[in-house]
Amino acid sequence: MTIVEGSGVVVTGGGAGIGRALARRLAAGGARVVVNDLDAGAATAVAEEIGGFAVPGDVATEQGVRELIAAARGHLGEIDIFCSNAGIANGTGPDTPEESWQRSWELNVMAHVRASRELLPGWLSRGRGCFVVTASAAGLLTMLGAAPYSVTKHGAEAYAEWLAATYGHRGLAVHCICPQGVRTSMLAASGRAGDVVLREAAIEPEDVGEALWEGLADGRFLILPHPEVRDYFGRRATDTDRWLRGMNRMQQRIEEAGL
Repeated sequence: MTIVEGSGVVVTGGGAGIGRALARRLAAGGARVVVNDLDAGAATAVAEEIGGFAVPGDVATEQGVRELIAAARGHLGEIDIFCSNAGIANGTGPDTPEESWQRSWELNVMAHVRASRELLPGWLSRGRGCFVVTASAAGLLTMLGAAPYSVTKHGAEAYAEWLAATYGHRGLAVHCICPQGVRTSMLAASGRAGDVVLREAAIEPEDVGEALWEGLADGRFLILPHPEVRDYFGRRATDTDRWLRGMNRMQQRIEEAGL
């Protein structure tokens, strides 16, 4: 169980969508929250709303991560919970430009690696710390029409697993949030594939914030705001060929719809 009240918390990508909902929920639970976002105005607005502290910046770079953590430590003293939430969905398939693949890698995977690199020494020395990764159901399953997103979100979930398996006995709590469709600008920009695969069961960002709150209390690694994802994940693992055939049929539906 992770104690939130009084904790120093950082939320990346906290200016909108899931990140804003996480910041609001943790602040409502008594946390002292630093809000990071590439959009300085959005970060400031959320921070002012929740009584937090804004640190705008780009966590897709090593320097950006270091500057954020230094500023957050300067404000909070200690960072107890780090929500590595910022992410990007760009590109479709193998023809996606190299720079888009690289940007996805830097933000959806390396931002988590770089943040943990900065935080782990202090956490392991104290024997406690909490790292929250926003991956996606795409990190457990896949997302049709979005190869860079699917691949890098698999990487995010895998890195979160590795952290939990490696440092759990040394006081590190790791949580990995894996929602399906959430009503954010990212879903709105997902096109026909998002309409077919995600929109019908889409939830509000606040539902994700509540799911994290419950997962922190329960000490659960996988935070599944859509409970059905656990069943899908099980089917994928136990009968992969059947699961892939089902996904391919869904891909055909997308193509027939004229994507």
